[in-house]
Amino acid sequence: MTRTPWIGIIGAGMSGLCIAATLKRAGFDDFTIYEKADKVGGTWRDNTYPGVACDVPSALYQFTFDPNPGWSRLLAPGHEIQGYFERVAGRQGLREHLRLGTNVTKAEHVGGRWHLYAGDTEIDVVDFLVAAAGILHHPRYPDIEGLDDFAGAVFHSARWNHAVPLDGKRVGLIGTGSTGAQILTSLAPRVKRLKVFQRTPQWVFPIINPRVNALPLSVISRLPGAGLAGRLVERSLFEIFIEGVTHDGWQRKFINAMVRANLRTVRDPALRAKLTPDFVPLCRRLILATGYYEAMQRANVDVIVEDIVKVESQGIRTADGVLHEFDVLVLATGFDAQAYIRPTAVIGLDGRTLDEAWKAGPRAYKTVAQPGFPNYFMMMGPHSPVGNFSLTIIAETQANYILRWVREWAAGRIDAVNPIQEAADAFNAELREAAKDTVWATGCRSWYHGADGIPELWPWHPERHQEMLSTLEIDEFEGSSAHA
Repeated sequence: MTRTPWIGIIGAGMSGLCIAATLKRAGFDDFTIYEKADKVGGTWRDNTYPGVACDVPSALYQFTFDPNPGWSRLLAPGHEIQGYFERVAGRQGLREHLRLGTNVTKAEHVGGRWHLYAGDTEIDVVDFLVAAAGILHHPRYPDIEGLDDFAGAVFHSARWNHAVPLDGKRVGLIGTGSTGAQILTSLAPRVKRLKVFQRTPQWVFPIINPRVNALPLSVISRLPGAGLAGRLVERSLFEIFIEGVTHDGWQRKFINAMVRANLRTVRDPALRAKLTPDFVPLCRRLILATGYYEAMQRANVDVIVEDIVKVESQGIRTADGVLHEFDVLVLATGFDAQAYIRPTAVIGLDGRTLDEAWKAGPRAYKTVAQPGFPNYFMMMGPHSPVGNFSLTIIAETQANYILRWVREWAAGRIDAVNPIQEAADAFNAELREAAKDTVWATGCRSWYHGADGIPELWPWHPERHQEMLSTLEIDEFEGSSAHA
């Protein structure tokens, strides 16, 4: 017996395009990608701030089924990555499956299928639902008194207002994470005055971002094995960061030495003290940056460590009573990393919502599925190996796992993919216990941590994630008779 599944995919960012291309390449052509925006790209569509770039080597941040030999730099700028994903959508034949400008507000499992709604209107009924909304797409705005009272322009880094002139202006920048570091480095030479409001200093790993000579690259890329050799070299360097997170070995000591040596390039002892973190390197997401400390030491840049009391019409008032006056305020305050598909309402068996299932925090079965939500899969779901890893590799692993279940359904060997709660609980217990041995559990707090302070990320090497999702554990699913 064979049957054709109808599949709904929410989100046309990196992971949504990955699962869509994986399905199409396997011969499953009956799917729709619902995207609330007017074009594909996800985070690379939304983030267009000055200096935006990937902090993963470009050769590792691309799909293995659609390589790009034409990156201009080792760490590609954001507009190139956005262009790459737009070309992927075209080359993989995904544009005909897109429903742009469609915000799925509710998904409800009724009668064995998922009913999708935009507002009060039912827009589709599907056999499988894949949530590919990403993890860093809901901007987090700071809870600061008077923020709406500011007389100048104010915007979040993910909602950059390019109509606002910045050259020669006085700019206040709130936030010193990866985004804040890129904005700082880019804006410092352009503005009259830049004041960076720092709540927590960050460790910064110095990295060069050389320009790739397009002509030699086009020739070299045609040599047998050249592309693989280049990826292996970059992968070897990347392994240092992976091992540094999960093991207290020489890699962690090397990174520790590098970031501390980088910090010593700050000549002023007082400024260096402001920029010195009180936690172990890698405990929070490590910043990979070119020229960060150079920008911090410019005469027109100030680091403000006093607490923000409120925003007034002319600027920011800090706890020491000083009013810092600005023309523009930029909020590099990150995202709600625990949102996932929410605020879309997802309703599974017996009317149970995803919010209810995640009352104690987001939990998943092996990063991809949810007990009580049949035929519902997640790309970059809870506990996925994100952070200082390449997400395209993770996405392909998860997409191939989902594809295996779709094939079992199409062959008539199963009707529903619904992991049992005990299996999900066992996985989460093992994961949380292992997380206690990672660098993330050494005392800092970040978006890596859940409400109970335990890290929520993948605590092992990413290759273990690939191994885990390489087979279907049939006994961990209700009523399944699939053949792995």
